[in-house]
Amino acid sequence: MNSKPLNIVIATRESRLALWQAEHVQALLAARGHQVSLLGMTTLGDQILDRTLSKVGGKGLFVKELETALEDGRADIAVHSLKDVPMELPEGFALACVMEREDARDAFVSPRYARLQDLPQGAVVGTSSLRRTVLLQALRPDLRIEPLRGNLDTRLRKLDEGQYEAIVLAAAGLKRLGLQERIRCEFDESEMLPAAGQGALGIEVRAGRNDLIEALAPLAHLPTWLRVAAERAVSRSMGGSCSMPLAAHARLDGAQLHINAAWGDPELRTPLVRASASGSATTLAQAEALGEAVAAQLRERGAH
Repeated sequence: MNSKPLNIVIATRESRLALWQAEHVQALLAARGHQVSLLGMTTLGDQILDRTLSKVGGKGLFVKELETALEDGRADIAVHSLKDVPMELPEGFALACVMEREDARDAFVSPRYARLQDLPQGAVVGTSSLRRTVLLQALRPDLRIEPLRGNLDTRLRKLDEGQYEAIVLAAAGLKRLGLQERIRCEFDESEMLPAAGQGALGIEVRAGRNDLIEALAPLAHLPTWLRVAAERAVSRSMGGSCSMPLAAHARLDGAQLHINAAWGDPELRTPLVRASASGSATTLAQAEALGEAVAAQLRERGAH
């Protein structure tokens, strides 16, 4: 049964990818009879482009202003790339819905080289993700990893200008914007384990807005939600901030959830620490317990 039609304002960042995500949700809600408009905003994360996120306050920089708009009533919901959402939401906010996941893998993007293995010794690769940095260095210690900030179009432009021989981006964003032809190959998850929540969209509301939670329920995808709940639990248990080089990725096979995680030393003094677990998960609590078990394994093996 459809919930009562609502007037819904979506708070969104104004990058091309963020607008695609908000418009995607707008179309799905409008198809269910709701009146939906967008409130475009520039966040601190969009403004600070000269430093890596881990040095200026983490991924929450992309979320804070949107939450303020929810708090003061200018907007009703915020659509986020789930990997940008802090593991602990501030008091008074709730994750109302996790939508079906796009490709969760990382993409290798290069004008000249087909695969990471083809890059010459000492080639410059662009990424500002500590997770990607430690995983790339484990695969190719000779590479020079240089910071790469900005929205998707800016990052591709910097690559095309010759500042890097290759860059690593989330495959999901490229596919959503119709830029899949830029992907030379997708990394196998065994070599580049994705970030918690990568490729999934989450919708945030003020806690207690049961009208919105009910309206968003048909957009939720439980298999994705179980997977990302486990992944985010690993990150939360490890103190999950974006200044931690942590990867976590879960697969669902029927009711069996398989989760893999990896932690790297940002100073690259120690090898990657890996852990995994499998178990039955039909509820978010069961999925989170599996994630917490993997985090405990990582800590036992030296991750911190």
